[in-house]
Amino acid sequence: MQLESLVKKFKTKDVKAFESLYEMYNESVQGIVFNIVREQTIAEEITQDVFIKAWNNAESYSEKKGRFFTWIINIARNAAIDKTRSKNFKNNSRNLDAEIFVDILENHDSLDSKTDAIGIRNFVSKLKETCIKVIELLYFKGFTQKEVSESLDIPLGTVKTRNRNCINELRIMLK
Repeated sequence: MQLESLVKKFKTKDVKAFESLYEMYNESVQGIVFNIVREQTIAEEITQDVFIKAWNNAESYSEKKGRFFTWIINIARNAAIDKTRSKNFKNNSRNLDAEIFVDILENHDSLDSKTDAIGIRNFVSKLKETCIKVIELLYFKGFTQKEVSESLDIPLGTVKTRNRNCINELRIMLK
């Protein structure tokens, strides 16, 4: 069944269409969530929540605003960022064994193989260095635009412009 048809059926709460979309995107969503939260069990929980939220808000998806994959990834990214900002998550992170925490910090820039499997790393690595930095921080590490601005010591407006331009470059590559 074609994606367009699946999405239309999904919007009408067709369970089989939902199951097909889940099978198509589950690993990608989980990989992106994992890159933000860095804990497999939490990534699995968030991924499940993302698909429940997508199901409950299926009618809010609009083909005119973007592709289904983009929509579901935005839900996932926002859910993962919300989780990392929660008090519970921060307390759990503080309680981690120091060795594990150091390992997470040292390896935070490596993408999970699930995310790599959908080819994101390949495309991002072909961008200019300034784009790579912005994309990595915003989309793979879950930084806000303000946090990227502070981290890279550049104005917030520059972060927004680079983000838009870099995403446009990625779109051109994908055509």
